[in-house]
Amino acid sequence: MLHAVQTLLLLAFPALVIAGALKDLTSFTIPNAISLALAAVFPVAALALGLAPSAIGVSVAVGAAALVMGMGMFAAGWIGGGDAKLFAAAALWLGLPGALTYLLFTGIAGGALAVGLLGLRSPRLRAVMPAGPAWFIRLAEPGENVPYGVAIAVGALAAFPISPLAAHL
Repeated sequence: MLHAVQTLLLLAFPALVIAGALKDLTSFTIPNAISLALAAVFPVAALALGLAPSAIGVSVAVGAAALVMGMGMFAAGWIGGGDAKLFAAAALWLGLPGALTYLLFTGIAGGALAVGLLGLRSPRLRAVMPAGPAWFIRLAEPGENVPYGVAIAVGALAAFPISPLAAHL
C-alpha cells in the first residue's frame, strides 16, 4: 500500500509538468496553480519516500537558485513569469543530481523549439499551412511568444530519473 502511495506521489511530477507544457503550448500561459501544486506536493513526496532532511534542504536550495535564475530571465524578457515559476518548481523536485541534466536538456529543447517555431512562422510555410485550431494558428503567428514551458517540461522529464526522489523509489 505504501509503495502505491509513493508511486502516486511521484507521478504528480510528470503529470504537472506535462500539464504546464500543454497549457503553455495552447494558451501561452502557465497557471500559478501548477507551480504551486508542484511546490506543495514536493515535501509530501519527499517525506513519504524517506528523503533525508539534508537532501530536502539541498533540493530547496536548488529550487531557490532556479527561482532567482528564472526571475533574471524574466527580467531580461527571455521567458514569461509562468515559465520562471515552473522552472523553479520543477528544479525543487530534481535537486542537485538532476540540476545539470535539467539545465542541459531544457536549453537544448528550448533551442529546438525556437528553431521549429522559426520554421513554422516562416512566410513560405505559413502560405501553405492549412487551417487548424486557434492555438496552433496563434503558435504559428510571427512575433508571437515562445511557449518555453514545453522546453522546461522536456528538461524536467529528462532529469527526473536521476532525481533524489526517483532514486528513493
